[in-house]
Amino acid sequence: MSTITSTEETSSGASFQSRLSTIDWRRYVIYIGFVVVFAFFAVLLRDEGFLSQNNLLNIFRQTATITVIAVGMTYVIACAEIDLSVGSVAGLSSVVTAMALSSWGLVPGVLAGLAVGLAVGAVNGALVSLLGIPSFLVTLGMLGIAAGVAQWITGSAPQPILSDTFNLIFGGGNFGPVPGLLAWSAIFVTIGAIVLAKTRFGRQVLATGGNRTAAQFTGVNTRRIKFQVLLLSATVASVAGMLYAGRLQSGRFQWGAGDELSAIAAVILGGTSLFGGAGSVVGTLFGALLIGLINNGLILAGLDSSQQQVVRGVIIILAVALARKK
Repeated sequence: MSTITSTEETSSGASFQSRLSTIDWRRYVIYIGFVVVFAFFAVLLRDEGFLSQNNLLNIFRQTATITVIAVGMTYVIACAEIDLSVGSVAGLSSVVTAMALSSWGLVPGVLAGLAVGLAVGAVNGALVSLLGIPSFLVTLGMLGIAAGVAQWITGSAPQPILSDTFNLIFGGGNFGPVPGLLAWSAIFVTIGAIVLAKTRFGRQVLATGGNRTAAQFTGVNTRRIKFQVLLLSATVASVAGMLYAGRLQSGRFQWGAGDELSAIAAVILGGTSLFGGAGSVVGTLFGALLIGLINNGLILAGLDSSQQQVVRGVIIILAVALARKK
């Protein structure tokens, strides 16, 4: 009897170890990392107000715009492309929106901001999908063009936004007890996650990124998918620019500068394969929150901006190191 029991226990233990060995722990690195970093700062900065409700809400507010940009970037990277122009598009959208608001009012201002993203995304998408130019080169060039145009049309001067309605809707106020930026972030993450995981478009994005030739044989128009993800990314970036403008009540060409690096890091840390074919919008959310958590903790710890940039660079290297081809 004891021999049978011992054999069963050994078999059960072996089965448990086998299940553990088959778990892909890299899928959960971002969640484990988030908990570890949060616990570290909670202990280290407990006397600095890290766990206060106001500080935690500030983390969400500060990462909301990056989260929105990163949702669009998730689709681009899952499709095995890259978009380096999103930060500059956000800045250009903010100043165009501010100038249009001043001249024509709320609705034309919002439409003008969206038009920036649609125009830039259409150009990026056409050059990549129709002419076959690598997205890295196209969007790198567009980064400079969008930033230059934004600085040119404003003469490097900030464009104030005096519309209380716009500022309230786009990040400057609350929707009931919920901060506006948090609501925008939740909307984009929810829609982005559902579309990527549950719709035909999402499956085609992943198929194109995973194996373009195989996707074409199954009837996927991979050129159209590439065009659409770059159009989506730029349009989402233009919304992020309006969120910057609403929260800070002005349009500036500097808004969004460097956000492309933070967004890419958030996407890769969140489990989206750098080589395409796999993506997680929820993981991207946690990647953005982790970056915001680290930035907030470093500020409370007294580190200056240059030191924070070093840490962000380390995060990007870590993200690439953890990326793997599916």
